[in-house]
Amino acid sequence: MSGAPAAAVATPAADAVPPHFQTFLAFDFGAKRTGVAVGTRMLGTASPQATIRAEGADARFAQVAERIREWQPDALVVGIPVHPDGTAHENTERALKFSRQLRGRFGLPVYGVDERYSTTAALEDGARDADAGAACIILEQFLRSLPHDPS
Repeated sequence: MSGAPAAAVATPAADAVPPHFQTFLAFDFGAKRTGVAVGTRMLGTASPQATIRAEGADARFAQVAERIREWQPDALVVGIPVHPDGTAHENTERALKFSRQLRGRFGLPVYGVDERYSTTAALEDGARDADAGAACIILEQFLRSLPHDPS
């Protein structure tokens, strides 16, 4: 998949998110650490959660299941890494696979967000946990992209 344009790796667009979806759980996927954040459409902000430190799908998904039980999100958001020019790389496919596995295991809608520079931005913002900070940036970017309810 290397060299594919970002549009070829996109997941459902934020404008397709039903207005009744209010709570979201976001992930900054990594092979060893996965940052987590929770946020709501109404506030448009995200709060960092403890980073999942697990190698292997079973251990990672057990912790994801705990977060889903705790927060009861309407949908999930996953950061999709790409090169600065928007082309895919090896971690792009890993994040997309993680997204597909989330959808299959938990039956929740999963939305992808371009996560270029999210970890760098989290560190620049002084995040104590760069992975959770990146998940917050990913989720807040997603929340900003949602259509606003005019009522």
